[in-house]
Amino acid sequence: MNGVFELFKIGLGPSSSHSVGPMKAAKAFADAARAEGLVDQIERVVVTLYGSLAWTGRGHASDKAILLGLAGAAPDTVEPAEADAILARALRDKRLAFAGRDLPFDAERDLIFDTKTKPPLHPNTLMFTAVNGEGGVALEQRWCSVGGGFIVREGERPDDGAGGAAPPYPFADADAVLRLGRESGLSIAQMALANEVSRRPAQEVAAHLSRVRETMFACIERGLTTSGELPGGLKVRRRAAAIRRKIDDARLANEHAPHEIMDIISVFAIAVNEENAAGGRVVTAPTNGAAGVIPSVLRYYRDFIGGADEKGMDAFLLTAGAIGALFKRNASISGAEVGCQGEVGVAASMAAAGLCAALGGSNEQIENAAEIAMEHHLGMTCDPVGGLVQIPCIERNAFGAVKAINAASLALRGDGSHRVSLDQVVKTMRDTGRDMHDKYKETSLGGLAVNWVEC
Repeated sequence: MNGVFELFKIGLGPSSSHSVGPMKAAKAFADAARAEGLVDQIERVVVTLYGSLAWTGRGHASDKAILLGLAGAAPDTVEPAEADAILARALRDKRLAFAGRDLPFDAERDLIFDTKTKPPLHPNTLMFTAVNGEGGVALEQRWCSVGGGFIVREGERPDDGAGGAAPPYPFADADAVLRLGRESGLSIAQMALANEVSRRPAQEVAAHLSRVRETMFACIERGLTTSGELPGGLKVRRRAAAIRRKIDDARLANEHAPHEIMDIISVFAIAVNEENAAGGRVVTAPTNGAAGVIPSVLRYYRDFIGGADEKGMDAFLLTAGAIGALFKRNASISGAEVGCQGEVGVAASMAAAGLCAALGGSNEQIENAAEIAMEHHLGMTCDPVGGLVQIPCIERNAFGAVKAINAASLALRGDGSHRVSLDQVVKTMRDTGRDMHDKYKETSLGGLAVNWVEC
């Protein structure tokens, strides 16, 4: 079962499926070459990107991520400055340290964006080919980046990270979550925690939750204090720092608009996604493109709810992780598969559930909050302008955060009973994504991406 370790991964922007996943796949390929003793035979490495990776890979920094992965960098440990140095050397000298060996690598020749061949299994597919001195293939692997930084070898089952003994509270859908809660008398957070400690020491789980919180809050602060232009050519300027100053100035002047709290939550989310767009360190929650929703709602809980504490924040993240796992299992969190309903929509559903839990909601109210938040993201397309995770992605996180808080509030006003279940909404999201035209699924071939006119 997926949990907080799988749904909340720490890495670099701008995209979990298009940069974090490809970096991990490239590193896995380099590690495989070393493990199989093939490094000395390899004279050249060629990488081919298919589907959504081919269409929007340059805008999503897939090319840079692959170079870093081939050089042995991992998204959760490489520092941005170190990454910049590796990329600068590779592009300047056209050479790369692959599995400990210095190899020629010409990105213009050895990185192929194949927009014509349709990948058979997943729209985010990439192939690594290691060529020997005779021009033959020493090693070849095809990987799929299936959303949220998850990767899997083409044709293989994804590793769900479980391993070991079966969890004490196994659930495949929301109905099972509610049933297990009634039988055990435990909250969703308590069951999720029991599942986590069944496969890892309790101290490791606590440390991960703490690191996730700290990384989220640090990302917000960096975004709130950094100005300038985002990379990529759209000339989008960061707004979070300026918006925060205006909010602070108004508060110092004792000018409090009725909607002030909405502006504060929105600027928290914008700050995170501006950091993501700039390639900064973020928490994939559950994806990079939707990385601002959960941190902004979690900080709203921390800063504005009386009695907020670490226990409440842990309950928030554990509950959010459980809800995210349901979407990951039964639908998708990949914009290339189901559109942005699988990214910002899932993030809003997770955040709504997490906030409802932190505020003392029952399991039934939590399920209702998650259902409300996703219901009002159904059908959301993924059509990033210029193939960049900027327009409409940054603002979209702000609206997702506000919707999440509204959903939690509505659910807490009720008793948890409602007509449409979360499981029915998850199925609807999956079916809607399946029916959605590919041009609206992270290819930048339709919607805003083509109707936007550069002036």
